[in-house]
Amino acid sequence: VILLLIPLRPKCLAFTSVKEIILSTHSGQIGVLPNHAPINTAVDMGPLRILLLNDQWLTAVLWSGFARIVNNEIIILGNDAELGSDIG
Repeated sequence: VILLLIPLRPKCLAFTSVKEIILSTHSGQIGVLPNHAPINTAVDMGPLRILLLNDQWLTAVLWSGFARIVNNEIIILGNDAELGSDIG
């Protein structure tokens, strides 16, 4: 799965390949694995968890937006996002 996270500010997070992504939607959290069914969804404020290829979880906070999942690509257009390591 390829993840591209585009916050509406000058910073962009991009990963060429990840194993799994968990994000918050208005109807609850969804997990995205390879070959996920295509979906467009509103994203709610909350954690964004990314399982990297080395089995390490990366956590970010997403401040709402929209996600598009299609052809093993996820594009998230968010109002803002911060990696857990950047919150201090």
